[in-house]
Amino acid sequence: MTAQQVAVKKYVVKLSDEERERLNTLIRTGKHRARQLMKARILLKADVSEAGEGWSDSQIASALDTTVNTVARTRQRLVEQGFEAALTHKHSPASARPRIFDGVAEAKLFALACSEPPKGCARWTLKLLETAVVELNIVERASDNTIGRTLKKHTQATPAKAMGHPAGWQCRLRSRHGGCARSLSEAA
Repeated sequence: MTAQQVAVKKYVVKLSDEERERLNTLIRTGKHRARQLMKARILLKADVSEAGEGWSDSQIASALDTTVNTVARTRQRLVEQGFEAALTHKHSPASARPRIFDGVAEAKLFALACSEPPKGCARWTLKLLETAVVELNIVERASDNTIGRTLKKHTQATPAKAMGHPAGWQCRLRSRHGGCARSLSEAA
């Protein structure tokens, strides 16, 4: 036996009949997230009630191809926070990196990218935009990759119809009968 198999269970899982039935139903039916299904299987294997199997953390981890820490955290969450909390993933807002460009900063970036490039440059490059957004105090710091992703995200999201006619298209006039009106003057 290894040290992980001899671990003493600090958090004991005892499920009621209703909770067991709900977990079994969750596993058998419908489409659910893999993480939620894994937690349901962990709780069923860890259950020490009469209907449960009462496996150790290392047995559960090897049978379900997960880590012992995942099993231990799932046990702990069930005991400390309850049945619902054990099945749901708790997203911590502190874990995500805050966005560099909020709505106002994005609008300023787009305005800058659409403006005239600096003297001596034919167009805006990502490196030029990177230095310009810092110099103009739009953001504290940003990489050229971040600027490129921000600009790309919005160019893909806006459909061509919302932006009017795409570049290179010409608005063609038609005659009453549906034919091309080639003989019309340019003033028409």
